[in-house]
Amino acid sequence: QVQLVESGGGLVQAGGSLRLSCAASGSIRTINGKSWYRQAPGKQRELVAGISSGGTANYADSVKGRFTISRDNAKNTVSLQMTKLKPEDTAVYYCYDWGGYWGKGTLVTVSS
Repeated sequence: QVQLVESGGGLVQAGGSLRLSCAASGSIRTINGKSWYRQAPGKQRELVAGISSGGTANYADSVKGRFTISRDNAKNTVSLQMTKLKPEDTAVYYCYDWGGYWGKGTLVTVSS
């Protein structure tokens, strides 16, 4: 059974930092690319950042310079370091494996 489990969400003040992690287990290929998406209340799910198997990363314009995605192939994990957080970053953050698997999400709330 394939599982993606996110962790690290929580409540933080504007300007603060959080680090999200996503651990993959089951029949997921380690070499798959992975992404982070987020969905704010009343809005569509949007891509935040992605990282290929080779480590090439891309980011949404809204988070460039503030968020950093990284991966550990040995552990089959992907992380999202978020800095200079803004209230508009408040959302449920989802891990996505490019093989077509989603995590259940972790809530990030940024207070002003």
